[in-house]
Amino acid sequence: MSFLGRKFPASVARPMWPFYVSGLVILYGVNSAATAMATADEYKNDPRNPAVKNQAPNAH
Repeated sequence: MSFLGRKFPASVARPMWPFYVSGLVILYGVNSAATAMATADEYKNDPRNPAVKNQAPNAH
């Protein structure tokens, strides 16, 4: 008794590789764009910027 139905000998990864590669390219592009925007002069001192939260506070 099979709960998922009959098992077919079909490959999954071989026909889907262009979609996997394009997904990685899109994720890399979004990450690069977000990093470039976070380090821009306009948002460098914004308190909501996650890149600024890891820096040490200024000394008194």
